Amino acid sequence: MEILPDAASLATKLKNTLIQYHSIEDGEWRIAKKMKDATVWRKPSEEFSGYLYKAQGVIEDITNRVVDHIRPGPSRLDWDNLMTTMDIVEKFEENCCVMRYTTAGQLWNIISPREFVDFSYTTQYEEGLLTCGISLDYGEVRPNFVRGFNHPCGWFCVPLKDRPDQSLLTGFIQTELRGMLPQSAVDTAMASTLANFYSDLRKTLKTISY
Repeated sequence: MEILPDAASLATKLKNTLIQYHSIEDGEWRIAKKMKDATVWRKPSEEFSGYLYKAQGVIEDITNRVVDHIRPGPSRLDWDNLMTTMDIVEKFEENCCVMRYTTAGQLWNIISPREFVDFSYTTQYEEGLLTCGISLDYGEVRPNFVRGFNHPCGWFCVPLKDRPDQSLLTGFIQTELRGMLPQSAVDTAMASTLANFYSDLRKTLKTISY
């Protein structure tokens, strides 16, 4: 079995990479999809031959509740229609874990179900939180799934300065789906998935009473 990573060093490297993505100038991004409540941009990834995607929108809830529904845990499965299973493989200190999860087929199953094994880390960022992850080559692939790979990705969630009961959610995603897929199908799926992520998350948070 593969050796699990040094959690502390990987978490630090991952956080620094995401902060670097967050500092990329606006002019380097091209719009991939624009909706009423969220915008998705993309630029060529430096990690693989696909794209690094940026998504941003305002969520009408406080930062901690938003991140609780994004990071690994039972709340994620309650609303994320793309994710079909999730298991925590290993827990570390300092909000680190390794999780294995599967996703449903997309685009009429042109993109078949995928499996991922990710290292995940959640930490403070400015006045809010950053939850981020990267895939590991770990364990055997489940039957009937293709093993995908998430290059450094994550979600920054910070309260709006003039409305602390609302949060600005900014995501950076670069998923290598692998398998024999036309690039146009991958691009369509990624942009739509990120846009739907915001609408589905908003609907769920609105229906929850605390």
